[in-house]
Amino acid sequence: MRRASKPDDMAESGQSDRGADDRAGLLPEHSLLTLEEYLDMQRAIGNETRFRILDLLVDEGAHSAKELKTALGIESNSLHYHLDALVDVGLVENRKRKEPSSEGLYSYYRATALGEGILEHGVRELMREEWEFLDAYSD
Repeated sequence: MRRASKPDDMAESGQSDRGADDRAGLLPEHSLLTLEEYLDMQRAIGNETRFRILDLLVDEGAHSAKELKTALGIESNSLHYHLDALVDVGLVENRKRKEPSSEGLYSYYRATALGEGILEHGVRELMREEWEFLDAYSD
């Protein structure tokens, strides 16, 4: 366990204690989300199943749970567990039809702007960079 540093200890070691006050500078003063909320999003897509769900929703648009189950080959109870996790952190939203169709009322899932952003500027960007690196040095 790390002990709390006293100001004198920090001055002697040349280190700063990065507590809550220091973390405030990581985000804009009036950030819409907290650092913990951003980290929760990262943790959510750190799971392969949730990554695959979000990836499909970004690439193909809104899907019902039944369509996601079929497309990804995930059992319903597992799928709903992962969808709930993505909805809870704001990467996916669950929308319900207001008017019944021939199939009745149902809900569908779609990626939020945050979901698209974290996928595109996170994992996908790293994957693209790896491909570019391999292409550049494979000759």
